[in-house]
Amino acid sequence: MGGTQFNGLALVHELVRTGHDVTILNRGQSRKQVPRSVRRLYADRTDHEALRKALEGEEFDCVHDISAYRPEDVKAMTSILHGRTGHYVFASSTVIYAASHLLPITEHHPVDRSERQNEYGLNKLLCEDHLIREHRERGFPASIVAFSMVFGPHNIIPDREQRMFVRLARGRKALLPGDGTTLGQVGFVEDEARMQRLWDRALGYGRRALCVEMPQPCQALDRPFDEFSASLVTLGPEDVPTLYGFGVAWAGWVQANAGDWRAVAQIPKLEVLMQRVVELDASYDHGSAHVYLGVLFTQRPASLGGQPERGREHFEQALAIAERRNLMTQVLYARHYARLVFDRPLHDSLLREVMDADPQAPGLTLANTLAREQARRLLDAADDYF
Repeated sequence: MGGTQFNGLALVHELVRTGHDVTILNRGQSRKQVPRSVRRLYADRTDHEALRKALEGEEFDCVHDISAYRPEDVKAMTSILHGRTGHYVFASSTVIYAASHLLPITEHHPVDRSERQNEYGLNKLLCEDHLIREHRERGFPASIVAFSMVFGPHNIIPDREQRMFVRLARGRKALLPGDGTTLGQVGFVEDEARMQRLWDRALGYGRRALCVEMPQPCQALDRPFDEFSASLVTLGPEDVPTLYGFGVAWAGWVQANAGDWRAVAQIPKLEVLMQRVVELDASYDHGSAHVYLGVLFTQRPASLGGQPERGREHFEQALAIAERRNLMTQVLYARHYARLVFDRPLHDSLLREVMDADPQAPGLTLANTLAREQARRLLDAADDYF
């Protein structure tokens, strides 16, 4: 949605560059050039009937909405696209968060709905409220990306980085906000576009494979937990490669978006999927399904609903299956379990085992080399942590 101004234009070029079929919808008033392969639809998104007509019969793997600023914008999109897109990514803003001296600000940080919030921020919050309701009540596949201040080519806001560059070009002093201790985070527009493209890549490929090979679990992915769990019962050992591959992509997405309510809500389904992999073939990929379960069960302490001891059992089973040759298991065991329960002896013994081990092992050499580097860093920081 959009696609000819700043963030949207950069995203279009990034998607085309990496081989995607791209369609944009806007009013057609911008003179910005887009690649010739881009398909164009025309409508004023504030005219909901015209928007519905323009999107009639269309289906998309993913819709990136860069130009939604008011709740009416996203309400129209969820109504029109329900059942017709694999994913909907809404571009929000970090302006929604309350000011704080505790940094960094993450997705868990309180938002500001007070009189201090500007109209732009309040409307972004109302857009997010609607998407959260749509996901919870109707399973609409939405994600929210909060952009910080963005700079780069084709910036349509002239009073951002340009004035600083002019000062530097004229040899004038650089200005620091506040008393000089203020921290900020800005993003380069092309990096933001790359991030958006990668947002769904692995998970999207995994889901496509799952839908081709296993239609029943695929159809149940966005349904209630009991239906999804029941859909896995019919699978057999021959389904493990596809099921596990999707689970790995899903776990990576959950870990990368641990502050996203939608990611957290999917952990129970991911757990039951990996449990099914273990039931069908616990030794697959050196027992790594046990490793993923170990990480999932140690995301939170027991007092907050986590199950660290179950996680420890899975880590131990993974070590036994791989005969302790998959060194990343020890690293994750130390990072997620030993640190969670403040077990310094276990933490250090696992990591020293990694440092003393030979990383050379069939199919594991690269991962083991990376594991040794991570083990070294964890050991170096152990005194500060414990």
